[in-house]
Amino acid sequence: MSDALLLCELHAHTTWSDGEFTIPELVDLYGTLGFDVLCVTDHVVRADDPIPRSVGADEWHAYVYELDREAIRARRTYDLLLLPGLELSDNRENPNDSAHALALGLRRHVSVDDGILAAILESRSAGAAIVAAHPYDAADITPMRATRRFALERETFESLVDRWELFNRREVFAWIANEGLPGIATGDVHDERHISSWKTLIPAAKDEEAVIAYLRSEGRTYLTPFAAEEIAAAAVAA
Repeated sequence: MSDALLLCELHAHTTWSDGEFTIPELVDLYGTLGFDVLCVTDHVVRADDPIPRSVGADEWHAYVYELDREAIRARRTYDLLLLPGLELSDNRENPNDSAHALALGLRRHVSVDDGILAAILESRSAGAAIVAAHPYDAADITPMRATRRFALERETFESLVDRWELFNRREVFAWIANEGLPGIATGDVHDERHISSWKTLIPAAKDEEAVIAYLRSEGRTYLTPFAAEEIAAAAVAA
């Protein structure tokens, strides 16, 4: 394992679901900002979910083809490691029954039609690292979709989730820290407003297998604030 810390964005969306950036635009953005790892995690939803944009099974090969094509350019141009993934999005009328999980490094389409638990199990068997995304608990007040199932059913999911979002954009999920769960920080990037946020640093070699293996391990992660505006200002000054 390398001693170098990799600066990672582990939660980002593109125009394949509800993000504003195309995959090439996201690569250029994070490459220019000096990131080491970018994982694209577009939504996959149940067939009856009203969300209009998500990665369907019939689009999966085209999605991964574009990711793999851009991964070559990202590494050659920016030394940026681009990883595939999905956000397994199980939206329910009751927020207590709703949960989203990132499946990082996932290289096959996984449906959430049978619920989040089945989707996580299938993704884990495919080798993905699983992250509990924006895991609100009952005490959290938010204007966002309050996905509370992970907090309410922690005993069910603890052995199936590798990492938990302690920071999602500028929201902090204090119960993750209080429970001593392995936390990460992500931008949950949909547009440029979300880039400046806390991020994750990991000590791993810069290749897909090593990064996913580390995220699935009990290895320590390091969290840091990131301000894109400061990077841009420094570039102009130089």
